[in-house]
Amino acid sequence: MLNETKMKKKKMQAYFSKGELMVWIPYAIAFYVFIIRRSLQISHDHFSKLYGLRPGWLFSPQSLNDVSDAQWRNFRSNLPILTVVFILFAVLANTFRTFFNLKARGMSILWLFISFIYLFYLHGACVIFILSIASLNFLLVKSFARRNCFPFLLWIFNIFFLIFNRVYEGYSFSIFGQHWAYLDNFRGTFRWHICFNFVILRMISFGYDYHWAQQGSHFDHEKHVQRCHVCKSGKLCYQIQQERNISENYALAMYLCYLVYAPLYISGPIISFNAFASQLEVPQNNYLRRDVLWYGLRWIFSLLLMELMTHIFYYNAFAISGMWKLLSPLDVFIVGYGVLNFMWLKFFLIWRYFRLWSLICGIEAPENMPRCVNNCHNLETFWKNWHASFNKWLVRYMYIPLGGSQKKLYNIWAIFTFVAVWHDLEWKLLSWAWLTCLFFIPEMVVKSAADSFQAESAFGRFLVRELRAFAGSITITCLMIANLVGYVIGPSGVNWLMSQFLTREGLPVLGGMFLTFYVGTKLMFQISDAKQRKQ
Repeated sequence: MLNETKMKKKKMQAYFSKGELMVWIPYAIAFYVFIIRRSLQISHDHFSKLYGLRPGWLFSPQSLNDVSDAQWRNFRSNLPILTVVFILFAVLANTFRTFFNLKARGMSILWLFISFIYLFYLHGACVIFILSIASLNFLLVKSFARRNCFPFLLWIFNIFFLIFNRVYEGYSFSIFGQHWAYLDNFRGTFRWHICFNFVILRMISFGYDYHWAQQGSHFDHEKHVQRCHVCKSGKLCYQIQQERNISENYALAMYLCYLVYAPLYISGPIISFNAFASQLEVPQNNYLRRDVLWYGLRWIFSLLLMELMTHIFYYNAFAISGMWKLLSPLDVFIVGYGVLNFMWLKFFLIWRYFRLWSLICGIEAPENMPRCVNNCHNLETFWKNWHASFNKWLVRYMYIPLGGSQKKLYNIWAIFTFVAVWHDLEWKLLSWAWLTCLFFIPEMVVKSAADSFQAESAFGRFLVRELRAFAGSITITCLMIANLVGYVIGPSGVNWLMSQFLTREGLPVLGGMFLTFYVGTKLMFQISDAKQRKQ
């Protein structure tokens, strides 16, 4: 009888699920058709007033390409030379590893040599600043790692340089005396203090990993393997890699190699010291050659998609030019949604490009952007799947040391404030961070209540699912607002944004936006259910 009842419930759920899809999929198709048509229209109508448009190469000689985003423009223009350089680096490193059977110590020296060639091209004489701060951090770690006050000292030291590097714009050699001022003529092609933000994360990682190694590991390897589906498949998961015993590898050469490892130096993804050192000893084998090749082909397809997007939609140019202030509430929503998707695809391409070269060289870093931005219906899922490697770093070195889930309501403020300061010293980024924290609080409360409530009847489950979808639509709206404040309109634009949407013209747009995000959340539930059935 029980089995029959369960079968009936599953059939009813499958029938209801199909009925939902029959409604939501046509709605989603109609939404995207409308968004594409309207985006084409506003791009065509306003292109002459937008900044950052350059002659394109798709469709016709008269086509324009939106390269208004400085980060994307620099990456795109330097892509050919970067590719040539990394091919040479990868061939050199893999050849030496194969012919001389190099392990962690030998590979660390080889990568130090390769990476310093790269750094001298990027930063010129400013490599002195990088080495000086890194050496001071190494001395601090080796001197105080066994003391209880060590985490406090480590954070003070690194936050001090994080802030002062930005305040003094990477320093001038002339502040150390006029006889050093000539070195300011050899500062390289890339500002060193921008890249150094990633170096700071690595210095903190080295410090904590060495500190915990002195205390002894409490990691239960066998228990983890029993629970981890990656380890069960015969591969090594990231957790195992960063908990490995590498006590002999906390040397200066390995430390410096980790800080300046060329494939991940400019923008990551971020990898912990232990995980890096363990793979320098034994190269990653989770990705076979055919997997790496397929990874690269997918990246090329994504690059072509980005080129198509920037040739026909000028979302970021609207944001840079301030033209969004002259648009209707509907068009402001479309531009805001487009900017979010542009940012996602931009970072997707940049992070996966450098991760690809790291994989070719034997180091598997955590994947950023493992899930599409349009498949996240709550803030926690979004941040776990945006800068995912940074999220892993924050969990390991901030969230857990600050008390973990027991003090989640409090430690998110410290974490997001650090994230904002780490990105840049701007009020709009702090506003973004604190807005995100404010939006996190009701989500945590609702999630806690939902976890404690177990719906037994079919109507109860239906009601919970509908409430979750409604909450998802609110969360996505809040996420868009937070990102618009942080990266487009700034704190001063919030009042203008509210005044536009709380009008006779804006309220229907707001209602349509909520409905669309509600439908999107229901489709995300369907995707999640399909994955669970597959597993």
